[in-house]
Amino acid sequence: MTETRISNGTWGLMALLALIWGGSFLAIRTALDEIPPLTSVAHRVMWATAALWVVVLIRRVALPRSARVWGAFLVMGCLNNVIPFGLMAWGQLYIETGLTAILNAATAIWGVLVAAIVFADERLTRRRMAGVSLGFLGVAVAIGLDNFATLDLRSLAQLAVIGGTISYAFAGSWARAQMKGQAAIVSATGMLTCSTVIAVPLATLVEGPISLDLELRTWAAIAYYALIATAGAYLLYYAILARAGAGMLLVVTLMIPPVAILLGAW
Repeated sequence: MTETRISNGTWGLMALLALIWGGSFLAIRTALDEIPPLTSVAHRVMWATAALWVVVLIRRVALPRSARVWGAFLVMGCLNNVIPFGLMAWGQLYIETGLTAILNAATAIWGVLVAAIVFADERLTRRRMAGVSLGFLGVAVAIGLDNFATLDLRSLAQLAVIGGTISYAFAGSWARAQMKGQAAIVSATGMLTCSTVIAVPLATLVEGPISLDLELRTWAAIAYYALIATAGAYLLYYAILARAGAGMLLVVTLMIPPVAILLGAW
């Protein structure tokens, strides 16, 4: 198998995406001071979708009409948005921003395992198995071995974040299998539209009507994680996917923790 060369421009996009997503953990935690987790997810995907639809309409982008394609968008929206966003937002109520970002890096571990199961060209070599084993050891250390003995809210929150990373891993493989050939704006808009259709009713059903009467700092946090860390970030996400593949998107998750830890400390 030939080695894919990653251009400097693609590495630059990956670094930018890591910087943007690293900041999202602090923004989400700020919003959670006033709104509950599922409502924060609804705000995130709702405003991100609105922003992307503005771009679609201005640029007159033609979206697919195939039910199969929209079905793929729906699955992607669940795996890449609704499930992980919800689990991680709930988890952030009980654990630190930096720890959430560190646990989020487990996406790369699960991604290797899921890809090995789904794709024939992603088999688990000895080197990959060693990397996965070290990754699991790192996650265990981050969680703390003593936390495996109890199931309090803190340990459950950490498990929720890990659950989100597993969902992200399946999303990466789904994107590789089902989203090929789609422009970044099309994939991002389709996925987030389907996410909104699910997240808004779900948040309303579980947590009540979605409030718009929020403090300025909450709106600032929502603006960041919806418009920049979701709408803008997913344009970068699909651009990187097209240029370098799903594997390099997993590398981005390893670049996020330093940013989130620094911002959380600040």
